[in-house]
Amino acid sequence: MSSPTDPDNGLPVRMPRPRRPGRHRKPEPVVAPENAPALVLAVPGAPSSTVRSIAEEILSIARSELPGMDARIGYVEGDGEEYPTLGGVLTQTAADQQAAEERAAELAAVEAAEEAAGSGRPEPGAGAEAPRGPKTGAEERLVALVIPLLAGPDAAGMRQIRQAVLSSGTGAELTDVLGPHPLLAEGVHVKLSEAGLARADRARLFTVATAADGIILASVGGEEAVQAAGITGMLLAARLAVPVLAAGLDEAGAVARVAAQLRESGSQQLAVAPCLIGPEVPEGLLDAAAAEAGCAVAEPLGAYPAVGKLVASTYAAKLGITQQQSPQGMAAR
Repeated sequence: MSSPTDPDNGLPVRMPRPRRPGRHRKPEPVVAPENAPALVLAVPGAPSSTVRSIAEEILSIARSELPGMDARIGYVEGDGEEYPTLGGVLTQTAADQQAAEERAAELAAVEAAEEAAGSGRPEPGAGAEAPRGPKTGAEERLVALVIPLLAGPDAAGMRQIRQAVLSSGTGAELTDVLGPHPLLAEGVHVKLSEAGLARADRARLFTVATAADGIILASVGGEEAVQAAGITGMLLAARLAVPVLAAGLDEAGAVARVAAQLRESGSQQLAVAPCLIGPEVPEGLLDAAAAEAGCAVAEPLGAYPAVGKLVASTYAAKLGITQQQSPQGMAAR
């Protein structure tokens, strides 16, 4: 193998590129620590191929944000076969980690025996401490962090998820929901612009002819969810410079009442913008509420990249992992 000090043999020598010094040096990529708990995405609602596609894409984005983590999907209303249940995924995760620890312990024992034989020391056995068995009690490491695929509070949905986690008996930890968060406001803005209901950004000098002059931010999960959506709504109103009010899809007539309130205040061209990821919304509920209120409607957030970033940042924050910060505040195009 040639080196920079070898005689010239006519072949180019690849020299290592020096690291760029100073504040503009590209940071080293952050990866999940070895033996970190698994990330299990808890997907609410009735599973389907569309829901699975959304969940898989969100998890793919999260993996790209924090490579190296063990990330899995569990369906709260899964069937255990095509759509694995949350409890089943947690049980399998715990079993996989136990098997990996046992393999690592066996390998360490073999390596220790080989080293002892080579050095002439007595092999571990009589008079030596016996190999330790599987860790129990306080020594057990966390099996998984369960992250609900929910944009805002949902007492009923969280109750289902919490019960599945407890019933698994794995000691997995359940995190909070993903919102409210500025990235969700960004995602709702983008979904409105994709539907032709808002400008892509405020810096542009032209307007969209069909742009809404009043937004109803739809949520699911009762009054607490409406209040949380109201926080995201304030961020969205600042981005769009139009009034934004929150309403619960799961409260009969709520969207229509908020639409009437906006019209009384002067807004005429209204749009329903779901502050929802998608799987948590019963099929047809969003379109029915928009039709009742006489409003156009945007798509739920789905697998918008910000959702995957929030999943990764929630996991990283729980484990104390410092991630690289990416610029925020601009709508993705």
